[in-house]
Amino acid sequence: MLIPSVAIAVAAFGGMAGTAIGAVADSKPRLYITTETSAPSSMLDGKRVTGIATDKVREAMQRAGIDYTIELLPWKRAFLAARQRPDACVYSTSRTPEREGQFKWVGPTDVGQWVLMARADRDLKLNSLEDARGLRIGTYNGDARDAYLRARGFHVDAANEDLANAGKLLLDRIDLWAASLRSGSTILKRYGYDKKIVQVLVFNRVELYLACNRAVPDVLVQRLNTAFDAIARDGTGRRIERSYETWGKPLRQP
Repeated sequence: MLIPSVAIAVAAFGGMAGTAIGAVADSKPRLYITTETSAPSSMLDGKRVTGIATDKVREAMQRAGIDYTIELLPWKRAFLAARQRPDACVYSTSRTPEREGQFKWVGPTDVGQWVLMARADRDLKLNSLEDARGLRIGTYNGDARDAYLRARGFHVDAANEDLANAGKLLLDRIDLWAASLRSGSTILKRYGYDKKIVQVLVFNRVELYLACNRAVPDVLVQRLNTAFDAIARDGTGRRIERSYETWGKPLRQP
Protein backbone atom coordinates (compact mmCIF):
# COMPACT_ATOMS: atom_id res chain seq x y z
CA MET A 1 0.00 0.00 0.00
CA LEU A 2 1.41 3.34 -1.04
CA ILE A 3 1.28 5.71 1.91
CA PRO A 4 3.27 8.90 1.28
CA SER A 5 5.60 10.02 4.01
CA VAL A 6 4.93 13.28 5.75
CA ALA A 7 8.22 14.64 4.45
CA ILE A 8 7.24 13.98 0.84
CA ALA A 9 3.78 15.44 1.44
CA VAL A 10 5.17 18.60 2.99
CA ALA A 11 7.57 19.10 0.09
CA ALA A 12 4.89 18.48 -2.53
CA PHE A 13 2.24 20.60 -0.85
CA GLY A 14 4.68 23.36 -0.03
CA GLY A 15 5.15 23.94 -3.74
CA MET A 16 1.44 23.80 -4.48
CA ALA A 17 -0.17 25.65 -1.59
CA GLY A 18 0.56 29.24 -2.44
CA THR A 19 1.22 29.19 -6.17
CA ALA A 20 -0.28 28.26 -9.46
CA ILE A 21 -2.74 25.54 -10.32
CA GLY A 22 -0.31 24.58 -13.06
CA ALA A 23 2.04 23.23 -10.42
CA VAL A 24 -0.66 20.76 -9.45
CA ALA A 25 -1.16 19.71 -13.04
CA ASP A 26 2.54 19.01 -13.53
CA SER A 27 2.67 16.26 -10.91
CA LYS A 28 -0.39 14.27 -9.90
CA PRO A 29 -1.14 14.98 -6.23
CA ARG A 30 -1.77 12.22 -3.70
CA LEU A 31 -3.78 12.19 -0.49
CA TYR A 32 -3.75 9.85 2.50
CA ILE A 33 -7.37 9.11 3.40
CA THR A 34 -8.45 7.58 6.71
CA THR A 35 -11.79 6.26 7.90
CA GLU A 36 -13.30 3.96 10.49
CA THR A 37 -15.42 0.83 10.41
CA SER A 38 -18.93 2.25 10.18
CA ALA A 39 -21.03 0.03 7.94
CA PRO A 40 -22.53 0.55 5.46
CA SER A 41 -20.60 3.80 4.91
CA SER A 42 -17.09 2.39 5.39
CA MET A 43 -16.04 -1.20 6.00
CA LEU A 44 -13.68 -3.91 4.82
CA ASP A 45 -14.63 -6.27 2.00
CA GLY A 46 -11.73 -8.70 2.03
CA LYS A 47 -8.74 -6.35 2.03
CA ARG A 48 -10.50 -3.47 0.27
CA VAL A 49 -12.25 -0.61 2.04
CA THR A 50 -15.73 -0.21 0.63
CA GLY A 51 -19.12 1.26 1.56
CA ILE A 52 -21.43 4.11 0.55
CA ALA A 53 -19.22 7.02 1.63
CA THR A 54 -16.10 5.15 0.50
CA ASP A 55 -17.43 4.65 -3.01
CA LYS A 56 -18.36 8.34 -3.22
CA VAL A 57 -14.87 9.34 -2.06
CA ARG A 58 -13.24 7.01 -4.61
CA GLU A 59 -15.44 8.40 -7.40
CA ALA A 60 -14.60 11.99 -6.43
CA MET A 61 -10.86 11.23 -6.32
CA GLN A 62 -11.02 9.69 -9.79
CA ARG A 63 -12.95 12.63 -11.24
CA ALA A 64 -10.60 15.14 -9.60
CA GLY A 65 -7.50 13.32 -10.87
CA ILE A 66 -6.02 12.76 -7.40
CA ASP A 67 -4.11 9.67 -6.35
CA TYR A 68 -4.91 8.38 -2.89
CA THR A 69 -4.76 5.55 -0.42
CA ILE A 70 -7.51 4.69 2.09
CA GLU A 71 -6.71 3.17 5.47
CA LEU A 72 -9.27 1.84 7.95
CA LEU A 73 -8.37 2.80 11.53
CA PRO A 74 -10.01 3.25 14.93
CA TRP A 75 -11.81 6.60 14.76
CA LYS A 76 -9.54 8.44 17.19
CA ARG A 77 -6.44 7.51 15.14
CA ALA A 78 -8.17 8.24 11.84
CA PHE A 79 -9.25 11.67 13.05
CA LEU A 80 -5.83 12.47 14.56
CA ALA A 81 -4.06 11.59 11.30
CA ALA A 82 -6.10 14.21 9.45
CA ARG A 83 -5.30 16.78 12.12
CA GLN A 84 -1.54 16.06 12.05
CA ARG A 85 -0.59 15.00 8.51
CA PRO A 86 -0.49 17.72 5.85
CA ASP A 87 -1.55 15.22 3.17
CA ALA A 88 -4.43 13.62 5.06
CA CYS A 89 -8.23 13.68 5.05
CA VAL A 90 -10.73 11.69 7.15
CA TYR A 91 -14.33 10.62 6.55
CA SER A 92 -17.17 10.46 7.48
CA THR A 93 -16.68 13.49 9.75
CA SER A 94 -19.56 15.35 11.35
CA ARG A 95 -19.29 19.02 10.40
CA THR A 96 -19.92 20.80 13.68
CA PRO A 97 -19.29 24.44 14.67
CA GLU A 98 -16.51 23.26 17.00
CA ARG A 99 -14.68 21.56 14.13
CA GLU A 100 -15.33 24.12 11.40
CA GLY A 101 -11.95 25.83 11.55
CA GLN A 102 -9.93 22.66 12.09
CA PHE A 103 -10.29 21.31 8.54
CA LYS A 104 -11.02 22.08 4.92
CA TRP A 105 -14.33 20.43 4.04
CA VAL A 106 -15.26 18.28 1.05
CA GLY A 107 -18.71 16.89 0.42
CA PRO A 108 -21.06 16.18 1.97
CA THR A 109 -20.57 12.43 1.76
CA ASP A 110 -23.80 11.69 3.62
CA VAL A 111 -26.38 12.96 6.09
CA GLY A 112 -26.69 11.35 9.50
CA GLN A 113 -29.00 11.40 12.49
CA TRP A 114 -27.79 11.44 16.07
CA VAL A 115 -30.14 9.17 17.96
CA LEU A 116 -30.54 7.87 21.49
CA MET A 117 -31.07 4.11 21.57
CA ALA A 118 -32.46 2.13 24.51
CA ARG A 119 -33.29 -1.43 25.42
CA ALA A 120 -36.68 -2.32 23.99
CA ASP A 121 -37.82 -3.90 27.27
CA ARG A 122 -37.27 -0.67 29.24
CA ASP A 123 -39.96 1.21 27.29
CA LEU A 124 -38.20 4.57 27.79
CA LYS A 125 -40.04 7.65 26.53
CA LEU A 126 -38.00 10.79 25.76
CA ASN A 127 -39.50 13.98 24.40
CA SER A 128 -36.25 15.94 24.32
CA LEU A 129 -32.56 15.54 25.05
CA GLU A 130 -33.13 17.14 28.45
CA ASP A 131 -35.21 14.10 29.42
CA ALA A 132 -31.99 12.06 29.24
CA ARG A 133 -30.19 14.18 31.82
CA GLY A 134 -28.99 11.98 34.69
CA LEU A 135 -29.08 8.80 32.60
CA ARG A 136 -25.87 6.98 31.59
CA ILE A 137 -25.26 7.57 27.88
CA GLY A 138 -22.84 5.37 25.95
CA THR A 139 -20.67 7.26 23.47
CA TYR A 140 -17.70 6.62 21.20
CA ASN A 141 -14.24 7.82 22.25
CA GLY A 142 -13.21 10.90 20.25
CA ASP A 143 -16.54 11.17 18.43
CA ALA A 144 -18.50 14.40 17.91
CA ARG A 145 -21.50 13.02 19.82
CA ASP A 146 -19.30 12.39 22.85
CA ALA A 147 -17.98 15.98 22.76
CA TYR A 148 -21.49 17.38 22.17
CA LEU A 149 -22.97 15.62 25.20
CA ARG A 150 -19.98 16.27 27.49
CA ALA A 151 -20.09 19.98 26.68
CA ARG A 152 -23.73 20.04 27.80
CA GLY A 153 -23.07 18.26 31.08
CA PHE A 154 -24.57 14.87 30.31
CA HIS A 155 -23.34 11.69 32.01
CA VAL A 156 -21.39 9.90 29.27
CA ASP A 157 -19.52 6.61 29.26
CA ALA A 158 -17.20 6.38 26.21
CA ALA A 159 -16.28 3.09 24.52
CA ASN A 160 -13.34 2.44 22.20
CA GLU A 161 -15.69 1.05 19.53
CA ASP A 162 -19.15 2.40 18.84
CA LEU A 163 -20.85 -0.99 18.50
CA ALA A 164 -19.55 -1.98 21.95
CA ASN A 165 -22.30 0.28 23.28
CA ALA A 166 -24.91 -2.23 22.11
CA GLY A 167 -23.45 -4.86 24.42
CA LYS A 168 -23.12 -2.36 27.27
CA LEU A 169 -26.76 -1.40 26.81
CA LEU A 170 -27.98 -4.99 26.94
CA LEU A 171 -25.86 -5.65 30.05
CA ASP A 172 -27.36 -2.58 31.78
CA ARG A 173 -23.98 -0.85 32.01
CA ILE A 174 -25.52 2.19 30.29
CA ASP A 175 -29.09 3.44 29.96
CA LEU A 176 -28.83 4.92 26.47
CA TRP A 177 -26.57 4.71 23.45
CA ALA A 178 -25.87 7.89 21.47
CA ALA A 179 -25.54 6.48 17.95
CA SER A 180 -25.27 7.98 14.49
CA LEU A 181 -27.46 6.34 11.87
CA ARG A 182 -27.95 7.17 8.23
CA SER A 183 -31.49 6.98 6.91
CA GLY A 184 -32.42 3.36 6.18
CA SER A 185 -29.50 1.89 8.09
CA THR A 186 -29.80 -1.87 8.71
CA ILE A 187 -26.87 -2.14 11.11
CA LEU A 188 -28.98 -3.20 14.11
CA LYS A 189 -30.72 -5.92 12.09
CA ARG A 190 -27.40 -7.09 10.70
CA TYR A 191 -26.12 -7.82 14.19
CA GLY A 192 -29.40 -9.21 15.50
CA TYR A 193 -30.15 -6.26 17.77
CA ASP A 194 -33.24 -4.90 15.99
CA LYS A 195 -35.73 -6.54 18.39
CA LYS A 196 -33.66 -5.77 21.51
CA ILE A 197 -32.61 -2.15 20.92
CA VAL A 198 -34.91 0.65 19.77
CA GLN A 199 -34.57 4.30 18.82
CA VAL A 200 -36.14 6.61 21.39
CA LEU A 201 -35.06 10.09 20.26
CA VAL A 202 -33.45 11.88 17.32
CA PHE A 203 -31.52 14.72 18.96
CA ASN A 204 -29.51 16.15 16.05
CA ARG A 205 -29.10 15.93 12.29
CA VAL A 206 -25.68 16.50 10.76
CA GLU A 207 -23.99 16.48 7.38
CA LEU A 208 -20.95 14.23 7.09
CA TYR A 209 -17.86 15.23 5.14
CA LEU A 210 -14.38 14.35 4.01
CA ALA A 211 -12.40 16.59 6.37
CA CYS A 212 -8.95 17.55 5.08
CA ASN A 213 -5.92 18.89 6.90
CA ARG A 214 -5.60 22.68 6.64
CA ALA A 215 -2.36 22.19 4.66
CA VAL A 216 -4.14 20.45 1.78
CA PRO A 217 -4.08 23.01 -1.08
CA ASP A 218 -7.29 24.89 -1.77
CA VAL A 219 -7.10 23.90 -5.42
CA LEU A 220 -7.43 20.21 -4.49
CA VAL A 221 -10.31 20.92 -2.12
CA GLN A 222 -12.06 22.90 -4.88
CA ARG A 223 -11.58 20.10 -7.40
CA LEU A 224 -12.97 17.54 -4.97
CA ASN A 225 -15.98 19.69 -4.08
CA THR A 226 -16.68 20.17 -7.79
CA ALA A 227 -16.55 16.39 -8.19
CA PHE A 228 -18.94 15.85 -5.28
CA ASP A 229 -21.36 18.41 -6.72
CA ALA A 230 -21.32 16.54 -10.04
CA ILE A 231 -21.81 13.17 -8.30
CA ALA A 232 -24.92 14.55 -6.59
CA ARG A 233 -26.28 16.17 -9.78
CA ASP A 234 -25.79 13.31 -12.22
CA GLY A 235 -27.30 10.61 -10.01
CA THR A 236 -24.06 8.76 -9.24
CA GLY A 237 -24.48 9.34 -5.51
CA ARG A 238 -27.96 7.87 -5.47
CA ARG A 239 -26.81 4.93 -7.59
CA ILE A 240 -24.07 4.19 -5.06
CA GLU A 241 -26.59 4.39 -2.20
CA ARG A 242 -29.01 2.05 -3.97
CA SER A 243 -26.26 -0.51 -4.52
CA TYR A 244 -26.05 -0.99 -0.74
CA GLU A 245 -29.80 -1.17 0.00
CA THR A 246 -29.69 -4.95 0.36
CA TRP A 247 -26.28 -4.97 2.00
CA GLY A 248 -25.62 -7.20 4.97
CA LYS A 249 -26.58 -10.67 5.94
CA PRO A 250 -27.18 -11.26 9.65
CA LEU A 251 -23.98 -11.71 11.64
CA ARG A 252 -23.19 -13.02 15.07
CA GLN A 253 -23.26 -10.31 17.67
CA PRO A 254 -19.76 -8.90 18.29
